[in-house]
Parts: sequence; C-alpha cells; structure tokens
Amino acid sequence: MLHIVQNLSKNIPEIIDTPYPSQDENKLIIRTELSLISPGTERMLVEFGGSNLIKKSLDQPDKVKQVLAKGKTDGYINAYKSVKNKLDDPISLGYSNVGVVVSVGKNVKGFSVGDRVISNGPHAEFVSISPLLCALIPDDVENKEAVFTVPAAIALQGIRLANPSLGEVFLVSGLGLIGLLAAQLLNQNGVKVLGVDIDPKRVKLAKSLGVNSLTLSKDVDPVEWCLSQTEGIGVDGVLITAATKSNEPIEMAAKSSRQRGRIILVGVTGLNLNRDLFYKKELKFQVSCSYGPGRYDKSYEEKSIDYPIGFVRWTEERNFKAILEILRKKRLRGALFISHSFPIHKAVDAYKLLLSKDNYLAILIKYKKTKKAEKIIKVKNDDFSTNKFNKNIVSFVGAGNFSKSILIPSFLRAGAQLDLIVSKTGLKPAILARKFGFKYASTDLNDIFKKNNSNSVIIATRHNSHAELIIECLKNNKNVFVEKPLCLNLNELEKIKAAYTGRQLLMVGYNRRFSPHVKYLKNQIIKFDGPKSFVYTCNAGSIPYDHWTQDSTIGGGRLVGEACHFLDLLRFLAGSQIINIEVFKSPNLRIKSDNFSLQIVFKDGSIGTIHYFSNGNRNYPKERLEVFFSGKIICLDNFRKIRSWGLPGLKISNSFKQDKGHDDCIKAYMEAVINSKESPIPVNELFEVQEKIFEVMNKC
Repeated sequence: MLHIVQNLSKNIPEIIDTPYPSQDENKLIIRTELSLISPGTERMLVEFGGSNLIKKSLDQPDKVKQVLAKGKTDGYINAYKSVKNKLDDPISLGYSNVGVVVSVGKNVKGFSVGDRVISNGPHAEFVSISPLLCALIPDDVENKEAVFTVPAAIALQGIRLANPSLGEVFLVSGLGLIGLLAAQLLNQNGVKVLGVDIDPKRVKLAKSLGVNSLTLSKDVDPVEWCLSQTEGIGVDGVLITAATKSNEPIEMAAKSSRQRGRIILVGVTGLNLNRDLFYKKELKFQVSCSYGPGRYDKSYEEKSIDYPIGFVRWTEERNFKAILEILRKKRLRGALFISHSFPIHKAVDAYKLLLSKDNYLAILIKYKKTKKAEKIIKVKNDDFSTNKFNKNIVSFVGAGNFSKSILIPSFLRAGAQLDLIVSKTGLKPAILARKFGFKYASTDLNDIFKKNNSNSVIIATRHNSHAELIIECLKNNKNVFVEKPLCLNLNELEKIKAAYTGRQLLMVGYNRRFSPHVKYLKNQIIKFDGPKSFVYTCNAGSIPYDHWTQDSTIGGGRLVGEACHFLDLLRFLAGSQIINIEVFKSPNLRIKSDNFSLQIVFKDGSIGTIHYFSNGNRNYPKERLEVFFSGKIICLDNFRKIRSWGLPGLKISNSFKQDKGHDDCIKAYMEAVINSKESPIPVNELFEVQEKIFEVMNKC
C-alpha cells in the first residue's frame, strides 16, 4: 500500500510501498478515500527537511545543547551518529483523513465494517488508528467537507480555552486554514470577529465569510485598528493562528487586548513575552494543544482508554463529533478553500505546489478504492542463497530505533544476510527494509515461519512479547538472538527452559561483556587470585512514568528490563555463580523502581554492588565500573576510559568513541551460528541472571 513520508534530511516527501497494517485489538483499520494536506504543519516539516545542518541547528538550539552534552559523555562520534539516525528516520505526513472502516479490533465498540469515518490518520491507503481518534461521518456530510474536521478541531480547542461569550470581540491573528476555520466557529458563538494577515488574498477570503479583516503592512497599525473596532476598549480575546518565528503576533495580541483579556496560541510564534504588557493588563496567556484533551496521552491514544465525560467534557474525539455536527448543519465551510487535488501516486507534485510562492489553503490527496493490501511486500529483488547450508540468513522481529541504529548495522558488519523484517505497523519495516536491504517487509509474524528461509530470528520487540516469540522460534528450529530481558516472569522462564532442547542457539544481547574495554579489564583481574569487589554505577536518567518500559505488564519496569544487563556483566567478570542477591530501593513510591541498589554475593567470595539511579544529572557520564582486588583498582568510565591504581604497567585507554560491545557481541553470535558452536554466553548463565532478577523482584 502507498504511504507518504518525509525524511528530515531531504527536501521533498516520497511515496513508499508498505505492508498492510496488522490488526490491533484496540484499533480500527481504515481504507482511506481522501486526506487533507496541512499547509502549515506539513510545509514546516518539508522545509525543515530541505534545510542544511547549520539551518537545522539554528532552528533548534535546545537540541544542539543536548547533542553537545551527549558528545561530552558518550563521545562526539556517537553523538553525530545519533543525530544522523534521527534525521534519516522518515516520518508519516498528514493528520486529516476520511475513509471507510475495513476491520475492527475485538475490543473496539461503536464501529462496524463499512462505516464512513474521519480520523487523524496519515496520508496512506490504509491506516490503523484508535477509535478515540475517529468519528462517524453523518450521511449528509460529504467527504470533501468532512476532511476538514481535524484542523477545525484544532481551532475549536483553542476557542474552548478562550471561552468566548455572546457579544464579545475576538481577534484571529493569522488567516490561514485554521485561522479561517476558527473565525467561522467564533461566529457560531455569537462573537464579533476581527482578522489580520499579511496576505491580501486571505484577508479578502475572510471578508467573504463575514470577518472584518485587515491586511498587515508597514502602512497600517493593527493595534490602533483593533482599538477603533472596539470603541477604544481592546479585544476580549485573541487566537494566534499564525506560523512565524517572529514575536510580533504576541506583542500585537497583548497591545490589542483589553484589561484581563485572553490570548490563546494555536499556531507557532516567538514567545519572548513583554512582562510589562501582560502585568499591567493582567492578561491570560495559554498554549492550546492540538485537538484537545487526550492528545499525546498514550493511555488515550494507544490503549483507547477514554476520559469520563463528567470530568472531561471535550476530548479529541468529542471535538471531532462537535465539528461534524456543525458541518452537518452547514454552519462551517471548508470545501471552498480547496484549490487542488492529486491522486496519491502523484502526491509529490502536491508538495511541490505547497512549497511554491502561492499560499494555498487546502490541497487534497485522493485514493482509489483498492482491494486489501498485502501484509508482506518484496523490497529487494536480487536473491541470495537460501539453502540449508547458508546459516548466515537472519530475520528481524521489531523495527524500532534500537534495531535501526544498533542491531541491523551490527549484523550486517558481522556478515549476516537480511531476509525478512516484521513489525505490527507497516511503515517501519518497509523503511528499514529499503534502507538496509532486507528482501521482505511484513506485518504478519507468521511469515517468519511460513517462509522458513532464515536460520536465525532476531527479537527486538517490547519485553512482554519476548517469551512467546522465543518459544515459537525454538519450536520452529530457529536460532534466537533476543534483546534483554529474556522474559518478564518466572512462569515464562520455565516455559522457555522447557522449549529449549540445546539443538538451537539461544542468546540474549548482553553486549557489555563483549566490550573490548571489559575484555581487557577481565584479562587483568583474572591474573590475581582471591575475591573481587565490584561497584557499578548507572546514571540512567529519568523517563516518563507512562513510557511502555515502566508498565509492569509490558516493559517489566527498569529493574527487570535494564538491571539484568549490569548483573550479567558482573557475573561475567566474577566468573562465579551468584549465590545471593538483595535489593534496596528508594522509599519514594512515586519513583517506582527507578532508584535502587543491588547487593550481590558470588560463590567464590566476590561481592558486587549495582547502583541504578534515575535522579542524577544527564551531563554526568552514564556508566562507571570500579573493580577492587589484591590491593589494586581498575576503573572503567562510560566504556571510553580505563584508569588503574596499583598496576603501573597497565595500558591506559582513552577512546574517542564509546564501545559497549555491540559489534563484538553480534559477531560472536554469528560465528557461533555459522560454525555450529554453543552460545557465546552459556545458557545456564542466561537463566541464572534472569532467575536472580525475579528473585529480587519478589523481595520488592
């Protein structure tokens, strides 16, 4: 199926072929009939992609500071690679979609196959979307009107925050698409509407809609004009719907407002507020967030958990429904803004038009009534050998950032041949297949076993899927490389043990033990008898509480999901079985298990401490390992620098770039697969580390 994306390092969008999305139990799948190009948001993204790196840096100074901070701690090569990966990651364009429901998740209520709906889905032939981001289109509303529902909801949310009342005067600053929709909606509230814009064509259009409007120029004073329209009082409220880096819209809004007026920012503008203006008038200023409550809330948008109407009257979905009702009553006009329409296969021409000097308000993308698309697509035509003697063929499950930036490049460097990449959404596997040379991209996990070409399956999905995927791979006689953790609970671990027969190779991506720095360190400490003492400090940094890794049923939390990495490393360095482990965590329950210390005792008498903290400073290096033994100390700083005390002949390492051992880890795995050797990490150690993590969890 066709999908429009924008690469942030390119100057024009592209149309790519992606697999049909898999059915999520909490979502709908919609066949698109019409979608609307957002002239503001999408123009901004395309122009950003076309700018050079210096211009991008000037546009996002805060991001530059983050990159420089990462360079100081992780090395500037790593920081540069992170930036490059981010810019090379295409994103979907579009957020205003009209289509027909073709599939309904088992947990979805209120929708049926064949329903005509609007959604905030992207420009794609088929989209998978939460029902809370959709609304049924009334029979007497045409598609070409319904497609304006989502941008109109953005305008409506700004109006709700401004809370206009009958007889008030409001200024709409910026008469683009959302500004013109906002002006019409304000009229529905019995408000006298004023409008200003730099484009005389838009001003003329606003006047035709009954909006008293002014063209901004050097020859006019918009503040005096607003005062003249309000008997010298000033406007009651301002909706800023302009898109500019200038601070002028904010200044004009403040000067044009009456005492205790309301200013709502719907668009994008400079935010250097003049305190004196706001202070003397006691002005209210607020930024409006998109379509309304629920936006960017993962529980609402991904899990489809609605807010109770008694507590949140107007959510995203309810705003959509309100707009559709206004459209049904013919009290909002959107179709008159349409200037052009293009079939999706010619969408690039639409964006070239969007970037032209003419300020077009509404450009439509049209779609044919295609049959259901394929869940698997062939990306690369040149074949490689798939006979049973070719053991270096691998398939991937999971197309996230870690796969893209670390795993896939490392497997390629290790000599792997890429067969199939699978993910629930079709865009990511299609992008990575094109970028790295996979033969196929799919949204159907069963294709891993149907095709049966790959010798190994690389699992890089969310943690709650690991156990089931591992077991299925082992049953189908596939070697497995899985990103940590192995699984999320003891019951899953026992099932993995039962499925593991020893015929297949099973390995967890505990890359740190393969780091050249760590291997060098171990070669030094094993020269000396006696127990060792390890102190490992991880300045992990905080992550949002609603992030999937923090969900005990999906990510397992950071103790299960991440601490296993460091426990494995100490197990490797000690070279001895773990006989006891204790946990001490922060008593602040709001922090969950983000701040904790593990105390470990090994069979040979060695001891270890793992400090995992999320409440530190990001400018401090992320990881530090200290080893105390036989009157000596070795310290590894952030996998870049090794220092020692009591070992005068020890080589001092100070690498320009960080090396956490990913390449060496994957190389060792591939060599073991090709040469039919045992796992580079003994399976009993994998099981031991996972068991000890669960033992600790039971003590929490």
